[in-house]
Amino acid sequence: MRITGGWRRDTESGCPEEELAGNQQHRRLARRKAEVHGWGLDSGFSTASLAAKKESHIDNLIWIVIGGFLMSAIALVGSVTVVLKPATLDRLLLPFVSLAAGTLIGGALFHMIPEGSAALDPLVTGVWLAAGFVTFLGLELFLHWHHSHSSEPTGRKPVTYLILIGDAVHNFLGGLGIASTFLINPAAGVTAWVAAAAHEVPQELGDFGILVRGGFPRRSALLWNFLSALTFPLGALVAYFAAQQFEVSGLVLFGAGNFIYIAASDLVPEIKANKSFRAAATHFGFFSVGIALTLCLAMWNA
Repeated sequence: MRITGGWRRDTESGCPEEELAGNQQHRRLARRKAEVHGWGLDSGFSTASLAAKKESHIDNLIWIVIGGFLMSAIALVGSVTVVLKPATLDRLLLPFVSLAAGTLIGGALFHMIPEGSAALDPLVTGVWLAAGFVTFLGLELFLHWHHSHSSEPTGRKPVTYLILIGDAVHNFLGGLGIASTFLINPAAGVTAWVAAAAHEVPQELGDFGILVRGGFPRRSALLWNFLSALTFPLGALVAYFAAQQFEVSGLVLFGAGNFIYIAASDLVPEIKANKSFRAAATHFGFFSVGIALTLCLAMWNA
């Protein structure tokens, strides 16, 4: 090591110490990108390293495709309305909505935000979160799209098409966010998937009811609801291939903003509508269970 012109230089690299310090952040980002893509940082370009990278890519792709189509299959849950009485369905739905609200908020706060923000500046983190929140607000304002968790929603046929469009966009964005989370941290990605699935069950039941009341035959309503859900694996595949070229941490935060909006704007107001003490206690309990489950998973995976 020698001193030259007030700069300390490494004898091998010839780089000023300040440049070396400035490159630390770049190396951290490179390490995170390597983890996402399955690269080996210390293995160079050996045959074993390339084989491991290819195997990791294939494994990730398989899990993303399976998870995507399983999420789409939830759209078929509307068929249970054929065998359940509306009053029974309503009693079951609101506690499930409460659980979904808790898991969505917990999944965003304890899993997606910590993973997505690890490689980003705080301001950039906030921008991505805000973008996810505002995007879903725009969907509601401009598409007049909403979730309904009642077994007897009302609606006219034009509304049914808006429901299908809104759900298709919603599912595509959900696939982007959840697959991106999985690529960075598989455990966090699975938790985000479970949280989204808990939300999808009551949503799809309500959407199925809207389609039927809007003039769709039951079989057609199931088919179109399922087709609109296929945009979830499409979004997941877009995230997978985008991760080969770009840092996907922002998409994770975007998805977290989606989760927070759905829970805070759509689900929580609905579970607050019932004024009886018993219903309030039940809904608060299920909501707390959702929060606690996601927190325990985060602590276990830490």
